[in-house]
Amino acid sequence: MKLLHIDSSILGHGSVSRDLSADVVAALQMRHADLAVTRLDLAATPIGHMTAAHIAAAQGAPVDDALKADVAMGQIALEDFLAADIVVVGAPMYNLGVPSQLKAWIDRISVAGKTFHYGEHGPVGLCGGKKLVIVSSRGGVYSEGSPASAFDHQETYLKAAFGFLGIADITFIRAEGVAMGEEARNGAIASAKRETAALAA
Repeated sequence: MKLLHIDSSILGHGSVSRDLSADVVAALQMRHADLAVTRLDLAATPIGHMTAAHIAAAQGAPVDDALKADVAMGQIALEDFLAADIVVVGAPMYNLGVPSQLKAWIDRISVAGKTFHYGEHGPVGLCGGKKLVIVSSRGGVYSEGSPASAFDHQETYLKAAFGFLGIADITFIRAEGVAMGEEARNGAIASAKRETAALAA
């Protein structure tokens, strides 16, 4: 069994999502002794944002060495995603959405004929057998029922984007309110860690 571990926070060791995503991977390793883990740190090794040159390259146009290296990196990212049985994504909320590094990765794995295709009734996802765990961290409170829930373009986007690829088995491990004082931060992290521990059961 293969697990792909994605981190996208730019905060390094101070990141809540990085700490929690590592806990999720450890919990899943306890549950699946044969788990092989591939890790991609999108802050340390970012994948280039989609450009017209990428589209031209996919259609056979000549590319320079810099773009050739980035296209190769994107291809490896796609292959790692396709090979994974479980995908764990550390996804903090930045400015009501996801980090641009994570958006770039999603753009590069959303490939017609590989992860989805268009049928006579519209798009069909091709990645339905995967389990996805999204570790969501937020400075404020945006969950359903909160006054700011309409501003959630992070979890709603991730659920839609991966749903478009056919993934229905999605678990959110959420720590929100982490910028609302030490007590709120500690409580949010403790709650998320309890949910994470349950993954090992």
